[in-house]
Amino acid sequence: MSLKEAAEGVLSRKSFWLAAALALSVLTPNPAFGLIAGVLIALIFDNPLKQFTGKTSKTLLQASVVLLGFGLQFAVIIKVGLSSIGITFTGIAATLIIGLILGRIFRLEKNLSTLITSGTAICGGSAIAAMAPAIGASHAETAVAMAVVFLLNAAGLVIFPPLGHIFGMSQETFGLWAAVAIHDTSSVVGAAAAYGTTAAVIATTVKLTRALWILPLSFGAAKLNKSETKPKFQWFLIGFMAAGLIRSLIPSGEPVWNAMAAAGKHMMTGTLFLVGSVLTFSEIRKIGVRPLVMAVALWIIISVLSFAAIYSGFWSIPADIIFTSD
Repeated sequence: MSLKEAAEGVLSRKSFWLAAALALSVLTPNPAFGLIAGVLIALIFDNPLKQFTGKTSKTLLQASVVLLGFGLQFAVIIKVGLSSIGITFTGIAATLIIGLILGRIFRLEKNLSTLITSGTAICGGSAIAAMAPAIGASHAETAVAMAVVFLLNAAGLVIFPPLGHIFGMSQETFGLWAAVAIHDTSSVVGAAAAYGTTAAVIATTVKLTRALWILPLSFGAAKLNKSETKPKFQWFLIGFMAAGLIRSLIPSGEPVWNAMAAAGKHMMTGTLFLVGSVLTFSEIRKIGVRPLVMAVALWIIISVLSFAAIYSGFWSIPADIIFTSD
């Protein structure tokens, strides 16, 4: 039996992916290691269970976010969320406008441009999945948009923390920047968790506030296209808030809540491992040059503009928020 055949036999077992995700979650709280391991396995050996690992990663991501909610007070969630409504609205509006302009410049099909722009503006794959039926996008257009956004999403997890350190960003400013400039929730939380606990608190809360805009955007798109599609509500947002509320109502359980929040942080490593395992060569080949260049240009523009807004103090989170841990 060749090495390739042996690898295919192992990788075709669900138990391997689950055991590897668990092992990485236990060994390190740094999600970048999980993502890189998943991507390397997918690129070298392929992944015959992409559908399984993709679906499992979504479930683990939601569980991780809920557990992270035990690491902060309910008042903090509300205060950060309310203070970031204007920030997320402005960021999303700017991204949509710039994205549609770039789509015309690069002469992309309207649906593909809309999907890439929506994924960049709100929350990566979740936004694309909600928008695709609302605008009547084809499976091919959806697949290309997913592949493009996922590739940049993975890059964001690796690139952003070093950039934050290079520019001397505080945990507060980095958490806000990650939340508005990185595509998907998994990489936002992963990058911020690698930067620090306070960064993770802010990034998670602001990102989930940003994700709420899926509902009005996809609903409006469905109305314009006369589609009967109804956007799905992200129920794990309620779980995240409920976790913070439980911590606030039962302060005596602080050691337990801290342990659960730490478990959520570690679980992100296994989650990102499964996320990375979907990035096979077959997925990369779907992308094409123009969609990738358009998506990269949009991402760079939004990252630079949001950094400037945060660095200048135009966008900020209230300084009087008290966090539960360092």
